[in-house]
Amino acid sequence: MSDIPFTDLGEARVPAKKNWRDSWSQQWASFLRSREEQVFLLLTLLIGALVGMVVVAFILLTERSGARLYPAGGAAWRRLLVPIAGSAVMGYLLYRFFPDARGSGVPQTKAALYARGGRISVGTVFGKFFCTSATLASGIPLGREGPAVQVGAGIASVLGRKLGLRPEKVKALIPVGAAAAVAAAFNTPLAAVLFALEEVVGDMHAPVLGSVVLASATSWAMLRLLLGNDPLFQVPQYQLVHPGELGIYAVLGVAGGFVSVAFTKLLLWMRARFLRFPRKTLWFQPVASGLTVGVMGWFVSPLLGVGYKHVGEVLNGGMALRLIIVLLALKLVAVATSYASGNAGGIFGPSLFLGAMLGGIVGNIAHGLSPTYVATPGAYALVGMGTAFAGIVRAPMTSVVMIFEITRDYAVIVPLMISNLVSFFISARFQKQPIYEVLAHQDGIHLPTAETRHQGGQRQVAHAMRDAMEILSAEMTVQEALAKSRASEFHAWPVCDERGVIGVISLQSLQRANRDGLGSKRLTGVVDTGEFPHVHADHSLHLALDRMGASQLDLLPVVSRANVHHLEGVVTLQDVLALYGVGAKESE
Repeated sequence: MSDIPFTDLGEARVPAKKNWRDSWSQQWASFLRSREEQVFLLLTLLIGALVGMVVVAFILLTERSGARLYPAGGAAWRRLLVPIAGSAVMGYLLYRFFPDARGSGVPQTKAALYARGGRISVGTVFGKFFCTSATLASGIPLGREGPAVQVGAGIASVLGRKLGLRPEKVKALIPVGAAAAVAAAFNTPLAAVLFALEEVVGDMHAPVLGSVVLASATSWAMLRLLLGNDPLFQVPQYQLVHPGELGIYAVLGVAGGFVSVAFTKLLLWMRARFLRFPRKTLWFQPVASGLTVGVMGWFVSPLLGVGYKHVGEVLNGGMALRLIIVLLALKLVAVATSYASGNAGGIFGPSLFLGAMLGGIVGNIAHGLSPTYVATPGAYALVGMGTAFAGIVRAPMTSVVMIFEITRDYAVIVPLMISNLVSFFISARFQKQPIYEVLAHQDGIHLPTAETRHQGGQRQVAHAMRDAMEILSAEMTVQEALAKSRASEFHAWPVCDERGVIGVISLQSLQRANRDGLGSKRLTGVVDTGEFPHVHADHSLHLALDRMGASQLDLLPVVSRANVHHLEGVVTLQDVLALYGVGAKESE
């Protein structure tokens, strides 16, 4: 027997094990450098298959759990208590363990792509899947497609990072996972490609087009293998009875545009109100939606859940006009409350539900007035689905192709395009910013505009910014800040508290406040802590100059897109001019 002690054996083995791991890692890194494109291609196929299976599990879990928790014809108390209990439990879990799993998932996916370097954590993927499944199963009337997008993008992000892909490649996998999720959730592979490019990437000519198509097709094939090739909705054959109907579809577009605006403004207004409550109330804010949905569901049971079954009834003319009107009104309020209060769930499905109900109303009225020249109400409900989707989500091309894939009928294209275009125009006219951008902005995430994304060749703030060496505490008084400013080379400073930067104040403002008798007042009561002037590192320098001029400041804080309070540095007028060769850059 060897005389080497056990501890020595352990110490001798560990380096060997470490050496083996290091050697393997080095070999894989070398292989990845030479074969990254091939690895990326295989990873695209793997992501498509995995996401397809996860979305299928998502669908089965939410539908079967919901059928057991509040079965059709079940006791009324279930419809009241199950949404309340479900929202309370999920609210606590979202607050305590999965804070990034709240909401739709589409703004969070775009934030991961443009503000977080393509990073979505494993915990967020698990939390989004579990919390959304439980939330929808308890009857909260949100959608599963938006959360599926974040789950799919998260799976892609985790796999890309685990395999050691470069950050640029990890970011390229985000739309790949998103497309795979939409393809399986809606059974619409072509619409999934368009959504990933139109909404997530914001560029129909993105270089990831091939990978997005491949992942979408693979995910759709997995869905077909596991659940068959049945469309999301069984719809009758569409037909245009008379050319004059196109005018009615234009009217539907007008109605759809205004309903989209009403829904969007109500949701955003309610969410802004909820966000003003103290952070410690976050865990039970969803109970407000549980109570609202429970009371409504006590009287109108079709309100509970995603409601695709009832959408199918409207599409096939199996629902009374009075109930359609009630469901449209109640669902709009219930969905806005459910999302605004912080539940995990999306607005994809609800937008289709609202559109189907609105189309059913317009179709019933038009068909009742002129049954000879107007198609059945189901045809208008079908077009209404795309109309509301175009107005709320602001993805008109995706909505046209999605409804076409659902019906598999080319005749529906022209009415869809007319109605969608009118709805999109009205929605954009009365609600300037798309809903996903505003939702992200409310969370302190500033997504880049299309103009910013295409400024790659221009000089950016990142080229001129410097570290923030001088900041003012929000707890300082005006007189203390003035005393500190005497030793400063600047004429404006970021003001920070425990959250990070909350504003920026100039020397002139400090002097004016002191003259007005506010010398003993803290800066938090002097500085404007709302939409304070700032720039992001990927902004162009000419935008920085514009904002300096508009705010009358020669220094602006540079903040993160993922968190507007996270200070990354500052940019000064002198530094910008020095970068262009005008004057000398200040010494740091």
